Amino acid sequence: MAPMLKLIDCSLRLSVIPLSVATIWLTVTNHQDNSSYGNLHYSNLMGLKYMVCMSAICAVYAFVAAVSLWIRFLVNKVWWLFVSDQIITYLMVTSVAAIMELLYLAYNGDQKVTWSEACRSYGKFCTRMKLALILHAVALFCFIVLAVISSYRAFSTFETPVSSKEVEEDTS
Repeated sequence: MAPMLKLIDCSLRLSVIPLSVATIWLTVTNHQDNSSYGNLHYSNLMGLKYMVCMSAICAVYAFVAAVSLWIRFLVNKVWWLFVSDQIITYLMVTSVAAIMELLYLAYNGDQKVTWSEACRSYGKFCTRMKLALILHAVALFCFIVLAVISSYRAFSTFETPVSSKEVEEDTS
């Protein structure tokens, strides 16, 4: 692997760790009491619990993967990183989508099922949830770039396929 690509890879992996930790902290400490509707805590919403779990998994994985980049005895780590990066990226997409849906419902409600928007009553909670989503989305962007880098590393060892046109020209 080119030294510059390895440095970018490692930097992105290490940058995911504080983003994930900040997401966890913002989410877990997010609560608001409302005299009319009661206390709202992140554990009341399954989507937020999922985001916390995904952020923890991403932080641990990013650390292990960053360390493994510098360990030489892991012979087949290119394929391990490729598959792992793809899985983590897809899981991150699902957690970002879940939180986006929660935020949409919290801000807009759902008139068909007579849900009113919760952010009028829990504004601080919604603002912190939005900030956590932004940090989580930045971590997702890092993993998308990492998935592209690991794909490039895994498949750049193969020769490009020969087109049928090139085969016909070679036989002529």
